[in-house]
Amino acid sequence: MDQSFLLMLSNLLHLHNHLDPTTTSLLSDASTASASATTSPASPTSLLSSTSAAPLLFFTIASVLSYVASSRPSSSSSTSAAATAAAAPNPATTSSTSDYSVSAFRALSTEHIWAMEAPLRDAQWRSLYGLSYPVFTTVVDKLKPHIALSNLSLPSDYAVAMVLSRLSHGFSAKTLSSRYSLEPYLISKITNMVTRLLATKLYPEFIKIPVSRRRLHETTQAFEELTSLPNMCGAIDGSPVKIRNNSNPSHRCQYGFQSVLLQVVADHKKIFWDVCVKAPGGTDDATHLRDSLLYNRLTSGDIVWDKIINVRNHHVRPYIVGDWCYPLLSFLLNPFSPNGSGTPAQNLFDSALMKGRSVVVEAIGLLKGRWRILQDLNVGMNHAPQTIVACCVLHNLCQIAREPEPELWKEPEESGSPPRMLESEKSLYFFSDKLRQVLADDLHQRLSSR
Repeated sequence: MDQSFLLMLSNLLHLHNHLDPTTTSLLSDASTASASATTSPASPTSLLSSTSAAPLLFFTIASVLSYVASSRPSSSSSTSAAATAAAAPNPATTSSTSDYSVSAFRALSTEHIWAMEAPLRDAQWRSLYGLSYPVFTTVVDKLKPHIALSNLSLPSDYAVAMVLSRLSHGFSAKTLSSRYSLEPYLISKITNMVTRLLATKLYPEFIKIPVSRRRLHETTQAFEELTSLPNMCGAIDGSPVKIRNNSNPSHRCQYGFQSVLLQVVADHKKIFWDVCVKAPGGTDDATHLRDSLLYNRLTSGDIVWDKIINVRNHHVRPYIVGDWCYPLLSFLLNPFSPNGSGTPAQNLFDSALMKGRSVVVEAIGLLKGRWRILQDLNVGMNHAPQTIVACCVLHNLCQIAREPEPELWKEPEESGSPPRMLESEKSLYFFSDKLRQVLADDLHQRLSSR
C-alpha cells in the first residue's frame, strides 16, 4: 500500500474521532479494546447503529479509497517493470560487446581453459576458431614474432583468434566489427596481415613437395595400398573459389559464378604438398597447371625424385594423377577414357587411378568444410589468393595434428573436355602414353592372377 493512501487513512481516523468522541477510538491501545469487548460485546453492526453519522461517513470514504488503492498496484508494478526493463541491459547487446572482448578472451584462454577436460576444451575451440587449442597455440607461437613487428595494438593471440573465427565461419568484416567493437577497415587490415603471414612465413614449413627418401617412400607405399598402382606420389585437382563483388567475365567459372581457381596436389593423408592460386575462375585446369611454378619445376628437372622402379623393363619415376582435364605428361597420368570405353586393362587402370585421385577431392572438401570463408570469399580481390593459401596452410596443420574431419563440402560435378596438346609436350605425351599402357597391363595381369 503506498504512502499517500496511509496518510489519507490516518487523517480520516483523526477526523472520525473529532466528529464522534463518544465512540471507542480505533486508535486506542489493545488493552482498552479488550476491556471494552469484555464488558459490552459489540455486534458486527454496532458502529453503524451509532448516534453519529461520522462512522458511516468514515467507512464510506475509506471503502472508496480502498477500492481506488487496490486498482493502483497493477499500474505501479507495470511502470516499475517498464523502468526495470529499460534499465536492464539487452542480453544480445551485452553478448556482442562483452563476450568477444580482450578480457573475455583472456579469461577463456588462461583461466577457464585449464578447468575444462581436454576433449571438451578442444571441441569448444573448434566451434569458435576451427581448430583445437593445441593447434591454435602452435599457430600463435609461429606468428607472434612476425605480428610483433607490425606494432599492432591488440594482443597477438587475440588478433589470430579473431581472424580464425572469420576464416572458419565465413564472417564478413562488418559482422566482426560489431562483435569486437572495431571498425570494419581495421578488421580487414588485421585479416590481411594474418593471412599474409600464414601464406608466406608458414607456407614453406607446412606445404612441402615430398622429395626426401623417407617421405616419398611412405607416400608411394600408401597410394599403392589404396590403388595397387606403384610409385604414385600425389593427386592433383582444381577448384573454383567463389568471390563477391566482381563482374569480370574471365572470373566466371563453368558453374556460373564469379571465382578464382585453386590448384592443389595432395598426398594420401589429404595433406597438400603444392598450392597454386594464379588464375581467374574461367581458366581451365590444364592452362592453370601450365602457368604454375610446379609445372615449370617438373618439366625443367628442378624437382628430382630418386625413387625409380622397374615395371616390365620400363623405368617408372614417381608421378601424380589427375582427371581427363589435365594433359598426359611424364609426371602426370590421367585416365584413358572418361566414360569407360577402353579395354578391360585400361578400364581397370582408370578405376584405380580415380581411386587415387579421390584423396584430393576429399582434401578440397575438407578444406572448404573447415574454412567456410572459401565457400563464399568476402575479402578484396587483391587479398583473395593469400586468404586461400592461408586456409590451405591451416588445413595442413589440422591434418598433421589429426584434427577431427568436418563434413565435406560437396563440389559440383566436374565437366570438361580433354586439353589440347602443346607442341612442347608431344615427346612427354608419347612417352607417358606408353608408360600408362605398361602400368595398365601390369595391373590387369597382377589382379587377374589373384
